[in-house]
Amino acid sequence: LPASADIIQGEVVGPSLGQEAIDSGKMSFLIALGVVLVWMFLYYGKAGLFADIAMLFNIILIFGVLSGLGAVLTLPGIAGIVLTIGMSVDANVLIFERIREELAKGKGMKESIADGFSNALSSILDANITTGLTALILFIFGTGPIKGFATTLLIGIGTSLFTAIFITRLLVDWYAERGGTLDFSTAITKNLFRNININFLKKRKAAYIISGVLILLSLGSLFTNGLDQGVDFVGGRTYQVRFNQDVSANEISESLTSAFGSAEAKTFGSANQLKITTKYKVNETDNAVDEEIRTTLYNELQPYFDGLSYEEFISDDETKTIGLMKYYKVSPTIADDIKQASFWAILGSLIVVFLYILFRFKRWQFSLGAVAAVFHDVLIVLGVFSLTYKYMPFSMEIDQAFIAAILTVIGYSLNDTVVVFDRIREFFNEHSTWPFNKVINSSLSSTLSRTLNTSLTTLVVLLSIFVFGGDSIRGFMFALIVGVIVGTYSSMFIATPLMYDSVKKGDAKEALKNKVKDVEEEEKA
Repeated sequence: LPASADIIQGEVVGPSLGQEAIDSGKMSFLIALGVVLVWMFLYYGKAGLFADIAMLFNIILIFGVLSGLGAVLTLPGIAGIVLTIGMSVDANVLIFERIREELAKGKGMKESIADGFSNALSSILDANITTGLTALILFIFGTGPIKGFATTLLIGIGTSLFTAIFITRLLVDWYAERGGTLDFSTAITKNLFRNININFLKKRKAAYIISGVLILLSLGSLFTNGLDQGVDFVGGRTYQVRFNQDVSANEISESLTSAFGSAEAKTFGSANQLKITTKYKVNETDNAVDEEIRTTLYNELQPYFDGLSYEEFISDDETKTIGLMKYYKVSPTIADDIKQASFWAILGSLIVVFLYILFRFKRWQFSLGAVAAVFHDVLIVLGVFSLTYKYMPFSMEIDQAFIAAILTVIGYSLNDTVVVFDRIREFFNEHSTWPFNKVINSSLSSTLSRTLNTSLTTLVVLLSIFVFGGDSIRGFMFALIVGVIVGTYSSMFIATPLMYDSVKKGDAKEALKNKVKDVEEEEKA
């Protein structure tokens, strides 16, 4: 039978990202965006300006769609937007690098533009579809922050594809039709990364050793040190405190964090009232611990009160207007069922990615390399947090936002790896007489410009937000920075070499028409 529900109690809680953090976050994002826009112009000349217009249009589209849907913008949502802006830049970089290759072959301007867009389309679609499938599974099976991340990522992938493939093409074709000349480079960058031929496979054993050591250190630290789990995961104590003047939630958060090791203050209703949560001694429930925490809380907040005594601060008098108004213990917001749903959503998305890469590249070895690189990246990010959280000057708690950071790392890693794999497949078909190790080394060398360009532009955005953004977002950004660096490394030195070694040792030799030669023999020769 229909049952009515009545609201019997309501509370208005201010944002965990205070106004100061929001303002500094906006400023840092604008600085980062400005640097990326200038970089694209300096690297690709006039063509970079067209990419900049397309990217700005992409950002407007993302926020327009979010606004139209009435979507709530959260930290995980911001992570999705950062990733899609990185992918938007990546799509334009892929297109311009392919056009530069066609121009280097001596083709005319219009022909090079047409062939460049055509050749880049496969890589762009594969990279975006792989990330899109991940986001779709996360959206269907995920909850809370997972769903928020997936929503913005799905919107961003659609708008990024549209702006890179259609808007950039429209602007470039329009300029070329008017007789304009586009070099897709400047005097400084014209011959940059040209005729590079690095033997990546020769370095794979050293890379395996480095990655092996990092993974062992990460696992060792995770089993011994563990992670600094936030209130979201372990719960904590919450105190509602009222002051006789407006106070800064960020300033008090910093003060309490130094005292408790972990604390969060949010504006609660009016600006002179805060909701303070700490997980300090969360598992100890006796009265002595409660008294200790209340005393510490009073000592830290005393400068904000005018001569209020401790007894007055903790008094149960219902007529009091300032001091400790309410105290209670909070249970974890990320319950076990949400944790479980998150785990299955991530595992399901990786299985779907494995199958898609298998379908597109026809070899399970490609799927193995991509998924192994993802596990490699996630383990190292977790390990870095486990090893360093006690020594960093900012909070490195594992909360809902950190889940979004890990998902972003997965998306970035897959995107990077699929682009390299796409070039390997192309070279494999074009150069049928080449040995397989030469195909791989040439593919990695030819995509090096794109890999470094995309990684650097994404890192500029993240570093800017990390340096100029608020303290509450710093740990989140640090996870993304580590993830992008590790993801770039793994696509070149883990995913591709693993794929090569599994092909070399498996039955795929015959399927690859005996093109695989023993790399050790060739190196001796």
